[in-house]
Amino acid sequence: MTKVEIYTWKTCPFCLKAKALLDTKGVKYIEHSVDGDEKARDEMAARGLDGKRSVPQIYINDQHIPGGCDGLYKMDAEGTLDGMLKALS
Repeated sequence: MTKVEIYTWKTCPFCLKAKALLDTKGVKYIEHSVDGDEKARDEMAARGLDGKRSVPQIYINDQHIPGGCDGLYKMDAEGTLDGMLKALS
C-alpha cells in the first residue's frame, strides 16, 4: 500500500492546494501539522535531504517529492504522479 505523508501549516495555501490534488485522486495521506510547533518543524527538516523548513513537504513511500506543491502538480502534469502512486500500491 502506498504511504503518502504531507507536512503542513493549517493556513498555507500551497498545503491546501497539494492536499486538494491528493483528495481529487482519492489518495489517503498522513498529515503532519507543524503549525507553531518548532520541534515538529525541526524533525521535518531533519528528515529531508536539504533540511528545508518550508511547507508542504511531501513524501510518497518515504521518497521526498522535490518542490512541494509545485513539484506534486508538475509530476501530475507529466503523468508520473499517478504512475508512482499505482506502482507503489
